[in-house]
Amino acid sequence: MKYFAGCLVVLFGHLNLYSQHYIPVDSSSEISFKIKNLGFNTTGSFSGLAGTITFLPDSLAGCSFDVTIDASTVNTGVDKRDDHLRWADFFDVKNYPQIRFVSEKINTSKKNGTLFVSGKLTIKGITKDLAFPFTAQPIENGFLFAGEFRMKRRDFNVGAGNTISDRLTVQLKVVARKAALTTDIQ
Repeated sequence: MKYFAGCLVVLFGHLNLYSQHYIPVDSSSEISFKIKNLGFNTTGSFSGLAGTITFLPDSLAGCSFDVTIDASTVNTGVDKRDDHLRWADFFDVKNYPQIRFVSEKINTSKKNGTLFVSGKLTIKGITKDLAFPFTAQPIENGFLFAGEFRMKRRDFNVGAGNTISDRLTVQLKVVARKAALTTDIQ
């Protein structure tokens, strides 16, 4: 029986070594957007990036992203506009403090070196399907994930009015570092 228990410990410990868990590094990452406001390009960003990433470049079926950003960190460089974006008619950060993306599937793209992720994006309690291409560049002790997608803000009841375009572009540059190795075997 001790031999069997020892084999289980070795097996689970061995599997844990191949499991590549990463934590997004907020201070090194960039979540930015571009939208037309009164016909002019307006840019902004978010911070407060958190979550977990499992990434195995040679086994995409085992990969996943579950990440959030802090909606109250919206920053367009204009304090008065940023305060308004936090109100109920836009991000309603009091009731919906996080924006979340959870992947469902990751696979290779037709474009060499590019991957494709599909999943669920949740803003203001509304969840919609989202799919976009991205790259995964190895860096010291982790990866740099970069991608871009277009979305419609009204799909998530973000803002009303006609002076702001419904369509915006979101750019992602997410630095993720290996998570500390932990074992739950007792």
